[in-house]
Amino acid sequence: MARKPSLVVITGVGGRLGQLLARRLHRQEGIQVAGIDRRAFPRKAADIEHLRIDIRRKAAEDLFRTRQVDVIFHLGVMHDPRQGSGEHHTWNIRGTQQILEFAHRYNVPKVVILSTGDVYGPAGDNPAFITEDAPLLGAQRFAALRDLIAVDMTAQSWFWKHPEIETVVLRPAHILGATHNAVSNYLRLQRIPVLMGFDPMMQVLHEEDAVTALLAAATPGVRGVFNIVGPDALPLRKLIEVAGKETLELPHVVLPTVVNRLFQMGFAEFPSAELDYLRYAATMDGSRAREVLRFRPEYGVRDAVSAALRRDIFDGAAENGSKALRQRAAAAAVI
Repeated sequence: MARKPSLVVITGVGGRLGQLLARRLHRQEGIQVAGIDRRAFPRKAADIEHLRIDIRRKAAEDLFRTRQVDVIFHLGVMHDPRQGSGEHHTWNIRGTQQILEFAHRYNVPKVVILSTGDVYGPAGDNPAFITEDAPLLGAQRFAALRDLIAVDMTAQSWFWKHPEIETVVLRPAHILGATHNAVSNYLRLQRIPVLMGFDPMMQVLHEEDAVTALLAAATPGVRGVFNIVGPDALPLRKLIEVAGKETLELPHVVLPTVVNRLFQMGFAEFPSAELDYLRYAATMDGSRAREVLRFRPEYGVRDAVSAALRRDIFDGAAENGSKALRQRAAAAAVI
């Protein structure tokens, strides 16, 4: 008798990583992909199921109630802290609680949740490399990160309440690619602002490597929290140099006041608290992911920056990745 295909559910499938993950998965034999997202999914393959519903609504439960789901990739977390606080809170907290409840109620054996390395927060007294057991202090100066930290901590408490479910939390470094996140947008500026006297170490991760890490996290028997980092960290000014951009040197003494005023008036996309990322490092230790997930980044810093600047856009197609990447992704996704 033929083996029943595994059903993989991806929340946030309309986002950049969701689309890349869905395209990577649906090419694997024996896997069916169902995505949940209110947003559209451009150039969706015919065999990928797309449910344009809200994960907080009862309609989302029907998928889990009527079919056996083998893995949930929860990417449907709003990572932009500049969104409205009410929507940000309900979407992230209630949405994550809903997904975890579905996993428990309908016996889903595996849940992979995409968090962020930003939960640690930049600080002058950070260790050289932050491990997974470090406190999550990202909201000390940047209160808008509280929801993301709450999502991360909710998932961690789930480990203990439901040991029968293999729950994995990934905390990636700054993901670069064809997406609208803070660091990718920052590198797209014509002249990139930096703070006089500061040159913090930065870690970046190519979007395709982020997808590879997600697939590795779905390996049976894997559970826990993992930092996901790309190639070696490098100084911020070196990263800007790789992007081929000029810096705009600004004094830290006056900049926070100016940025806050511009943010309140709608002329700046970030509040002054985010300037800490231009002052202090928050580099992560990725050794646990190397040892347990066997994760190794395939793409270098120049590849990641190139993808952010849309000089070399990857769409998840097999011909775009290297042979080694495709082989490792196939081996990792033992679902």
